[in-house]
Amino acid sequence: MRLLLVEDDVELSSRLTRRLEAAGFAVDHAFDGETAAEWPDLDRLGVLILDLGLPSLSGTDVLRHWRRAGVRTPVIILTARGSWQEKVDGLNAGADDFVVKPVQSEELIARIHAIVRRAQSGGEPLLEAGAISLDPVAHTASRDGRALDLSRQEFRLLELFLRRAGHILSQSDLLEQLYALEAERDRNALEVQVSRLRRKVGRGAITTVRGLGYRFER
Repeated sequence: MRLLLVEDDVELSSRLTRRLEAAGFAVDHAFDGETAAEWPDLDRLGVLILDLGLPSLSGTDVLRHWRRAGVRTPVIILTARGSWQEKVDGLNAGADDFVVKPVQSEELIARIHAIVRRAQSGGEPLLEAGAISLDPVAHTASRDGRALDLSRQEFRLLELFLRRAGHILSQSDLLEQLYALEAERDRNALEVQVSRLRRKVGRGAITTVRGLGYRFER
């Protein structure tokens, strides 16, 4: 899953990015309010993490701009400790949750998972199709009850397939969700990852639809 981190503190942004990537997320960055307000594909991201104290345009103004523009992607705001007015303003502007600075990455990741469960799975974390089960919170996957040994990228790929089981996903769709905007997106590498995942989940589970993409069979 891709997410956008809007934070002008370079050190904090780098630290959170490392922890989020280790937890299986692809992270895009914006370091000021104006850039965040005009980010090109907000509705295709899983979560937006927004600091309120930004240069050029405040986080609260960015959030109001997003909501006026019809952006419905869940937003977690980062607020200063003890600043209850910031929390109130952020929630009133359309935020879904908040994390208080100094940010504990474990808490942030837990809140991301909670929001994703509410937004995409109706509160039910387990994703299933055929013999395959995946828990995005526990970061585990199994086939016929036996644990699957997946790389970080294979786990991301399987989660994308299971969230859209029965639907065709193009290579462009998959690459967009697997990699941050500035990352190199290699279609050949994606084909290799799909091939490796097939061997682990069963070759009949992932169908290649010629000229269109891939489909994970229900």
